[in-house]
Amino acid sequence: MRRVLVTGASRGIGRAVALAFAERGDRVGVHYAANRADAEETLRRLPGSGHALLTGDVGDPQAARGIVDEAVERLGGVDVLVNNAATATSDATRHAVADVSYEDWQRVWHRMVDVNLLGAANVTYCVARHLIDRAATGSIVNIGSRGAFRGEPDFPAYGASKAALHAFGQSMAVALAPHGIAVASVAPGFVATERQASRLAGDDGETLRGQSPFGRVGTPEEVAAAVRYLASPEAAWSSGTVLDLNGASYLRT
Repeated sequence: MRRVLVTGASRGIGRAVALAFAERGDRVGVHYAANRADAEETLRRLPGSGHALLTGDVGDPQAARGIVDEAVERLGGVDVLVNNAATATSDATRHAVADVSYEDWQRVWHRMVDVNLLGAANVTYCVARHLIDRAATGSIVNIGSRGAFRGEPDFPAYGASKAALHAFGQSMAVALAPHGIAVASVAPGFVATERQASRLAGDDGETLRGQSPFGRVGTPEEVAAAVRYLASPEAAWSSGTVLDLNGASYLRT
């Protein structure tokens, strides 16, 4: 049994990741920022016992430290961290340079970098120091994005923050390997989460499914399966990798 902290686990990919670990007998810290009802539903669905509901804004450095401290206390330690919490792409965060004011441009950039990059960096620091101080091995997996590679013209801060998250993960893979801590990232393409249901059912659905030669989009469970593998002891030699999960919709060279 391992103790697993999943940030942003109230629904979507985070919920699927929490379930994937709990189904293997792990104890899971279900973190959320604002949507308590959905986070409680995630917690209710987890098999096993000893799970914990945790809250806090990872974009706040003090709150990020508090999330890890509470996870350590309530789970009895943390062995695996999954950095999933993020400010996502939406109508509210769209910031195409030709369409937004300078003030809105600044607002979205600061929030996305604070949560998607600095939040993950701060939570990683706290978990890594916890593991090092325990002289324990562990795993960290970052949820990045295909947008880090192909570009996000309507959401440049999102693409940039995810690209930086990938680079941060690779830096940490080198820094933490001597301590027996493996660090990897996944880069999903479009995933059929609850938040995207209306787009998939609407006019954009066919176009989105057509991005992949499989003729469909990804599922949260497929992302979760990859995360669970990368966090396993068997995957330690994959430390530093960025694994594409996009159904051949975007191929890097």
